[in-house]
Amino acid sequence: MNATATYLPYALLAMGAYALVSPLMRVATTGPNAIPSDVAVVVSNTLLVAMAIGVIAYTGQGFTTHLASPKLAHVLAAGVFLGIGILALYRSLSLGPVSVVTPIFAMFLVFSSVIGFLFLGESFTARKGLGIAFAAAAVYLVSGT
Repeated sequence: MNATATYLPYALLAMGAYALVSPLMRVATTGPNAIPSDVAVVVSNTLLVAMAIGVIAYTGQGFTTHLASPKLAHVLAAGVFLGIGILALYRSLSLGPVSVVTPIFAMFLVFSSVIGFLFLGESFTARKGLGIAFAAAAVYLVSGT
């Protein structure tokens, strides 16, 4: 089976689902009856954890056997950065417009790509470089006043 066929549907699903997060959080954390952004983080991520536990149970992946993995430190570090990122994203959405906050936040895609090239040995091409440059230019143009 083609590797692209395996990951592409998940990537597209993630994109579609994630496209709704910022607008929904902006509505939830602003205006009358606004939920504080930190409370929104706890509520939404509790749901995330519950869903992940459901997937683990459904697929029979197990859980405790992986806690001894030497790669657990990477998972924990990613969790720390994810927490910082989500807390900051939700706070910024409670303070600023989705049309500016989300493109700036999305620059993580550019930086993640560069990290992949520099530290994970992923291939870099002129096309990918041009895409990164366009993405950065787009964020600058969209988020500028």
